[in-house]
Amino acid sequence: MAKKEEHKNLEFLESPEGLKQELGHDIEKVQQAVEKNKGLVSGVAGAIIVAVIGYFGYKYYVATQDEAAQAKMFNAVYKFEADSNKVAAQEFSKLANEFGGHAGNLANFYAGVAELKEGKYDAAIDHLKSFSSSDLLVQARAYSLIGDAYAEKKSFGDAIDYYKKASEYKSNKFFTPSYLMKLAAAYEANKQNKEALDVYNEIVEKYAESAEYINAKKYKAVLEGSVSE
Repeated sequence: MAKKEEHKNLEFLESPEGLKQELGHDIEKVQQAVEKNKGLVSGVAGAIIVAVIGYFGYKYYVATQDEAAQAKMFNAVYKFEADSNKVAAQEFSKLANEFGGHAGNLANFYAGVAELKEGKYDAAIDHLKSFSSSDLLVQARAYSLIGDAYAEKKSFGDAIDYYKKASEYKSNKFFTPSYLMKLAAAYEANKQNKEALDVYNEIVEKYAESAEYINAKKYKAVLEGSVSE
């Protein structure tokens, strides 16, 4: 993809309309990018790619900070992208404490993802809860990652809360179905089969064109028998 002109803010991520404008008035490009990177999108390692924050968030940061701060952020991002998660988590944690505003906010997101990949679920939850955004993609992803951390801790009630937040946040046909699948799985793990069935029904009825549709339909059929008993 051709390098875009550097933006001075993140306003193109603040709404579906802004994102659509940034992508050349063609939201289908989002779907194409997701399908092209399915292997990355499916796991925690794909969080930054899906969120588009790895490129645009960093561009925003370097446009608003001094050279010393730029160097610190660059080094931490480099370690993150090289899968040096332990070191990246430590550096982003320091940056989150050192800088306020957008830089600290972004550092909390990165730190949360790195801690999650390291299996440090409580630390990941703390960092991701400290992150906030009104954009189209990244906030929902942060909610989903918090849900992932709680699910790993087998705190399924809390996982359900955050998967619900992810699925309800600016819902769209590209990412919402995946959050709903996680929500349904958390309900099942929490022995709430009726609620899980309702979520599978929602996917089948509203997102028939999604990649999650086939599995949702299959799991729905399995649950229908157990719920009716």
